Amino acid sequence: MMKQNLLLWLALAASTASAQTLLVVNQGDSTTSLIDAASGKLLAAVPDSTPGVHGHEVAASADGRYAFVAIYGSTGVGKPGIDGHEMLVIDIPARKVVGHVDFGHGVRPHMPLLDPASGMLYVTTEIDSSITIIDPKTWKIVGTIPTGQKESHMLALSHDGSRGYTANVGPGTISVLDMKARKTLAVIPVSGSVQRISISSDDKLVFTSDVTKPQLAVIDTATQKVKTWVPLPSQGYGTAPTPDGRWLLVCIPAKNQVAVIDLKTMQVAHTVDVAKNPQEIVIRPDAKVAYVSCEDSNQVAAIDLSQWKVSKLIAAGSRADGLAWGR
Repeated sequence: MMKQNLLLWLALAASTASAQTLLVVNQGDSTTSLIDAASGKLLAAVPDSTPGVHGHEVAASADGRYAFVAIYGSTGVGKPGIDGHEMLVIDIPARKVVGHVDFGHGVRPHMPLLDPASGMLYVTTEIDSSITIIDPKTWKIVGTIPTGQKESHMLALSHDGSRGYTANVGPGTISVLDMKARKTLAVIPVSGSVQRISISSDDKLVFTSDVTKPQLAVIDTATQKVKTWVPLPSQGYGTAPTPDGRWLLVCIPAKNQVAVIDLKTMQVAHTVDVAKNPQEIVIRPDAKVAYVSCEDSNQVAAIDLSQWKVSKLIAAGSRADGLAWGR
C-alpha cells in the first residue's frame, strides 16, 4: 500500500510540476487566494461569499481545474452565528466563481475532500451530523452518511476510499464511517475536545489533536482505539503525514511552530519556527515542501522538508486557513 501511495504522489508531482496553484481560503476577507507556488505570486483573490460569512476549507477537482469552497458561516465550531448553506465552485484558470451547491438549509459545511478511489466529493455538514456526498462533475448532492455525533468538523479518508474518520470537536470523539455502505461503524472516545484529523500513509493510524492538553492522540484503525499519546510542545492543531510514512507534521499555534513527529519513535524530533498562529498543512505533490497557513500573519510558510526550515513566507489574505492544490 505504501509503495502504491508513493507512486501516486510521484505521478501527481509529475503532472503538476509545470503549474502548481496553491489554494488558500481566507476567513478574514471572505476570499480564496490562488497563488503560484513556485514564485509565491498572488494570481487572484476570488471573493467566496459576502463579507462576514466565509469559507474555511477547500478541495480541488481531480483535474485541478475547479476549487470547491464550503461556506461555513460567520462563526467558529460550536459558537452561535450565521450557518452556511452552500459550497461555491471556482474555475481556477478563469479565476472566478462559476457555480454552487446549495444544501437547502444551514448545515455549516466545512471540510470538502475528494476521494480519488470513488471520484466522489465528501463534505462535512456539521448541523446535520453527517457527511454529504457530491458528484464533482455535476455539482449535485447524491447522498449522505451519518456520523452519529455533533460537530463533525474535519474528515480523513483511507487511501482506498472505504473508510472515513471525522473529528467531532465538542464531543471529543472520532467517528469511523463505512463510506460505501454509508453508515457509522464506531465512535471512538478520545478527549474532552478534539480538533483536526489525518491518516497515515499506510492507513494504520489516525491522528487528532487533543485541545484540552498538549498531546496528540494516535488511533489504531484496526482496533479502533487510542494506541498512544504523543506529548507536544503546546496544544496541537492541524496535522499532515509525509508520503513516505516517516514523519507527521503538527501545527502548534501558541508557539508559532510546526512540530515534526518521528512515527517510528512517536516522539517530537524537530520543531520549525513559522509565522503567527499556524493552522493547516498541505504537502507539495513532490513531497519536498510543506505549506502551512498562518492565520494571524496572513501568510503561508513554505517548509523545506530536507532541512526542516522555512524557505519562504508567502502573502495570502486575511486569516489564511484552508489549503489545497489546483492547477
